[in-house]
Amino acid sequence: MKRTTLLNREVSALVASLGHMDEIVIGDAGLPVPAEVPVIDLAVMAGVPGFWDVLTALQSEVVIEGAHHAAEASPELQARFNTVCDDWAAAQGKPITMDRMSHDAFKARMAQARAVIRTGECTPYCNLILVSGVPF
Repeated sequence: MKRTTLLNREVSALVASLGHMDEIVIGDAGLPVPAEVPVIDLAVMAGVPGFWDVLTALQSEVVIEGAHHAAEASPELQARFNTVCDDWAAAQGKPITMDRMSHDAFKARMAQARAVIRTGECTPYCNLILVSGVPF
C-alpha cells in the first residue's frame, strides 16, 4: 500500500501520467464536464469529499505552475484560492501563476483537461484548473 497522502488509485494514476503543462480540474459537485473529458468521480454526498480535502491530497504529490478559477467566485473563495496556492508555491519552491477567467471561459478551457476530479463540494464556483509543472 502507498505510504503517501494520496491513496485513490485513479487520482494517483492521473498524477503519475502528468507531463509539463498538462491540466487537471478539481471540480465541485455541479460542474458540467465536457463529454470527451474523463471524470474521476469522488463525490459520495453533498460535501464529501470536500474540495479542500482533495486539493490537500494533491498538494502532497503534484508540482503545479499555474491555476485558473472563475471570476464569479466570491471574494472569500478567491482569497482562499490565492492563500492555498501561495502556500503550495512556498512548499514546492516554485511560483504558481493564478488566473481568473469567466465561468464560461473556465468551462470552455476544461475541454483540454486530462481529467476532472469531481468532489462533493457544494460551494458555488469552487473549481480550479491546475497546470502541472516540473520538479526541476
